[in-house]
This record gives sequence, structure tokens and C-alpha cells, in this order.
Amino acid sequence: MKNGVIIQYFEWYMNCNQNLWNDISKDAENLASMGITAVWLPPAYKGIGGKDDVGYGAYDLYDLGEFDQKGTIKTKYGSKDEYLNCIKTLQNYGINVYGDVVLNHKMGADYIQTIPATKVDWGNHEKETSGEEMVKVATKFTFPNRNKKYSDFKWNWTHFDGIDFNAENGEKAIFKFKDKNWEETVDNEFDNYDYLMGADLDFGNEEVREECKKWGKWYLDFTGVNGFRLDAVKHISAVFYKEWIRFLREQSGKELFSVGEYWSGDVNRLLNYINETEREISLFDVPLHYNLSSASKDSNYDLTAIFNNTLVKNDSTKAVTFVDNHDTEPGQALESFVDRWFKVSAYSIILLREEGYPCVFYGDLYGIQKYDIKPIDEIKTIIKLRKDKAYGKQNDYMDNKNCIGWTREGEDEHIDSGLAVIISNGISATKKMYVGTKFANGKFVDALLNVKDEVVIDNDGFGDFKVNEKSVSVWIKK
Repeated sequence: MKNGVIIQYFEWYMNCNQNLWNDISKDAENLASMGITAVWLPPAYKGIGGKDDVGYGAYDLYDLGEFDQKGTIKTKYGSKDEYLNCIKTLQNYGINVYGDVVLNHKMGADYIQTIPATKVDWGNHEKETSGEEMVKVATKFTFPNRNKKYSDFKWNWTHFDGIDFNAENGEKAIFKFKDKNWEETVDNEFDNYDYLMGADLDFGNEEVREECKKWGKWYLDFTGVNGFRLDAVKHISAVFYKEWIRFLREQSGKELFSVGEYWSGDVNRLLNYINETEREISLFDVPLHYNLSSASKDSNYDLTAIFNNTLVKNDSTKAVTFVDNHDTEPGQALESFVDRWFKVSAYSIILLREEGYPCVFYGDLYGIQKYDIKPIDEIKTIIKLRKDKAYGKQNDYMDNKNCIGWTREGEDEHIDSGLAVIISNGISATKKMYVGTKFANGKFVDALLNVKDEVVIDNDGFGDFKVNEKSVSVWIKK
């Protein structure tokens, strides 16, 4: 959808009292009127942590809050019926729903198995550090309380290629199972980054691939989601994901927009994964996030370099841009939170330009209670500006390292559309920029109310647009 906006509707620490699905249903009308066109929902299935599991400790992918497993029927976010109702409600307001898919690993096995394995080095997963030994591992998943509903597939150690815990003696190490090899088309950090956590799925095993495809079809048919957010793709075979998504598109006849989380600041690794999946999935623009974070922490950051080495610059049609997410927020392993003073500028950068598909973070829009981080209200204004004004030819003014800008000339089918954005990380400034002769002699005002003056557009379609010190202004027709 043109000028679409995704919202990631959760953050790591949210205390939703197993009621998030209902809360989102109530917020659906508001999201639609704001200009949100898609919602990325958190993982909906039962995790090892029961009602406290954010969803990434995946235990039973067929339990969407329906069975008494891990000490709870509802997940952290609610019940199966509430989830299905949430999806339907969002779709009734014209909002697409992206389900979060966690296929890399399983946790919380029902039984321990004793098997032969070899330890590998934490810093080089291809380097063995022990001979073969017998270990006790949590690899047998039978889901007794689901009692074969939806699927009778039982997981055992042959469906995994490694784990990081020996239940025999409590040793924490990476144990590679006998006769197993790590996947090939994965990230090459630690020489091979197939292994991440938990019982690691072996996508070289045909039973595993078939069960994942069968589950994907069931999940799609059962929930009616419009697409997917794919977790931890740098640890999962690109060949498998290409096969998986093609299978589901074929079976459903739907577009199924899919975005993968490939956590790397190196744009070449992202471009490589896109090629390896033969362009079947988009990726989050992690390098752009890091640039935005750096810009917020260095008042002398060269703003003209904000798009250097980013996915949105190198392959914009496959880039999902974001400012922050549940992994970058305070207290998380990948913490790299964009400083508050620069947030509105960062959101202007992802929401008001023509390239990329932007994703807004719940923690920025609604706040993060645990750290007393307040909502940033201007984000709502910027989303609305994207919906109403951010159309037409884009003209860039990336000509000053402490002050950048761009304009959009607008389109006839969106009345009074067009805008001018100017961002400063230093002193207040003025920049002469072209918005189009159709605005000649008209007046522009700052939609963010940071600058009180009006700007008069000259006969040639130019205006002298202002910005305050360390601020952003978005100018629109008065």
C-alpha cells in the first residue's frame, strides 16, 4: 500500500495482564485514523515462560492460548479466541496483520533424552573442543495437554542439530549432536551462526522442513494473517525460508508480505541474504537504525551520511525502516536506543521520504512504563503527515553536515499534499528549498509547531525554510 506504515504493537517489558489482544482490538479504529496500515503482532504461541513469555522462547506453535501448558491457558497476550478476534478487528478497519514467526529454536521440552554430542567453541562454532560424549538434553516435545489436536507431530533430538545445556550436570556449552552439521546459508559470524539458542532446528532434516511448512499453512489458514515478521533469519537457512514462503504463497494465492530480522549493521550481509532468498523477503534496515542511534549520541554527526551503507539506500524496495524496537530498548542485549532529542527527527527520516516501508515502535508511540519513558506525541502527527502530505517528487538538500532537508512536491490526487522537512543537529538554520511552482505565493507553516513564522513561497516555487537548534520542522501548505 502506498505510504503504508507498520506498527510493532508491543515492547519487551509491557505489563498487559494477558489482555493485549483485547487492547489492540479497542485501539484498531484509532490506528486506522492515524494512518497505520499494518500491525506486527508479537509471537502468539505458548512459550517456555508461560504467561510471562514475550513469545521468543517458543514451545508449542499450535497453542495460540488454547491449552493448559506451561502453567497457563492464555499466553502473555491473551487467548486464542481473543487473538483471532484481534486479527479480524484490525482487518475490518483496513489494517493488515503480520504474525511473528519463530522457527529457529524450541524451548521447554516435555522430556529429556540421552544422546551423543560434541562440544564446539563459543567463538567458532565450527571448531570442536571435545570428543564425543553422552549428554542429557531437552529435545523431546510431545505436547501432552494438546493431545494431538491440529498436529500429531512429535519432536525428538534428531530434529535438532544442537543445544546449549547438559541437564546431566548443568554444564552450559554448545553441544553439536552426533552426525549433525550446521546449516550453510547462514551468517558467518562465529564462523557459522546457525546456533543461537535453545534446541536448534535442523533444516537439513526433511521431516523438520515438512512440519514447518505444514504448520505455516495451518497458521495462515487458522488465523488469516496477511504476512509475517520472521525472527532471527541470519541463523536460519536462506534456502529453507525461500522454499517456505514460496510454498505458502502458492498454497494461499496471497502476496504475504514478509520481513526478516537479520541483525547486522553490515549492509552487505543483508544484501547477500536477500539474494540468497531470491528476493522473496524484505529485511529490517538495521544499518539505518545504527546510523540514527549514532546521530542521536554525537552532536557533530554528519547528517549528510545518515543513509550511508543502509539497506534503504542500496535496495529500497526490500527495506523496512525503523527507529527502535524491542531488542534495542533499554535493558536489552542489543540496546542502542535512539536518544529522545533526536527521535522526532529520526521518525521524520523514516516516515516522510519516499523510500522504504517504515515501522513505528510501540515503546516510542505509547511509552515504556518500566523505564518511565514517556510517549512521543509528535510521532502521531508525522504518521498523519505521511498519510496526507508525503507524496510527489522528492528533492534532497543533503548539503550541510549539521542541517539537511528534503521536499515532496505533492500529487493532484492528494489535495494540498507536498511538504518540506528540515533537520538540524546544531544551531538554528534556514535552507532554501523547492516545493513546486503550484505553491507560488502560498504560505507554509510548521506542522510540528516548532517554528512559529510562516514561509512565503516565491514565484519560482522556492521557500526559505527554518529550523530551530537541534530540532526538526515539517512545513506544509497553510
